[in-house]
Amino acid sequence: MDDDLAVLRAACDRSLGGHGDRRAADLLATVPADTALDRYGEGGVVAELEAEVAAVLGLPAAVYLPSGVMAQQAVLRVHADRRGRRTVLYHPECHLARHEEQAPERLHDLVGRPVGDRHRLLLRADLDGVAERPAALLVELPQRDLGGRLPPWEDVVAQAAWARERDAAAHLDGARLWEASAGYERSPAELAAAFDTVYVSFYKGLGALAGCCLAGPADVVAEVREWRRRMGGTLFGMWPGAASALTCLRRRLPLMPAYLRRAREVADAVRGLPGVTVVPDPPQTPMLHLLLRTPPDAAAAAARALAAEQGLWTGVPVATGDPGTARLEVAVGDATLALPDGDVRAAVAALSGGGGAG
Repeated sequence: MDDDLAVLRAACDRSLGGHGDRRAADLLATVPADTALDRYGEGGVVAELEAEVAAVLGLPAAVYLPSGVMAQQAVLRVHADRRGRRTVLYHPECHLARHEEQAPERLHDLVGRPVGDRHRLLLRADLDGVAERPAALLVELPQRDLGGRLPPWEDVVAQAAWARERDAAAHLDGARLWEASAGYERSPAELAAAFDTVYVSFYKGLGALAGCCLAGPADVVAEVREWRRRMGGTLFGMWPGAASALTCLRRRLPLMPAYLRRAREVADAVRGLPGVTVVPDPPQTPMLHLLLRTPPDAAAAAARALAAEQGLWTGVPVATGDPGTARLEVAVGDATLALPDGDVRAAVAALSGGGGAG
């Protein structure tokens, strides 16, 4: 994001997605003044958060880490070392493949193997084409880059079973597990029970400071804790992020069903607009993608105009494979709940080149 756009965003008092602009005062307010401090990740609120996340997920143990990139590399390294294999299976659009600059390969000697079609969800049938015995299968729920879609739950369970039948670990990239829980109408513990290890994020749907947890069997978590130190993630004091995570987990996890309902209301509000396609339709989790039949530069200019003239931050639509189509991701949160349907519709109409369609 360029400096001018950052200034525009900071000046907005309304937002189409998320919990509104992340201002320092708001984030600091999620850290209670009486927070118990940790020391190098031991004790205090860090231990409290780890215990609560393990309980919410119904798993034996959890460890707090500063980033999901670190958490997933560490746990996949543990799974690979234990099995003496290096291959990790995942969807072509997963975070490891798209956003980590080959870190699992370059830092941990892992071999990433994309499975399935990048334009649709990974399904159990896709695994039939894999003959080798992998170290782990990584499943992302929901599939963020496909609009927050969810595969049928029975298929997810079958994918995890396929991995275990080959003595491979079934690992859940649950960066948005909280949203997936609402979509499946199942508790986080029910989702986690299908997997050997689970990663969850706190700054995305929950809106906390940066940080995450990795949960699973106590011995695996203990090894991940050692890798956290090796990778430079065991900071002297980890309490600010952990305290913020605990506050936001308790505040917003119960709101996920309301966020899902709002996502579907947003879809209803914009579905009939010319040049707008909702993906998926209806939304399956508290997020959706809007395909706008307009060039990305025009959509981005409209987003700047909405921010400058109306104080409304929509996010900036991005390019797709079609030069005449832009894509906007809407992650539903507190700000979306507060924005009236008429304002939602008018904003998306402007982004799609339809002006102030009513």
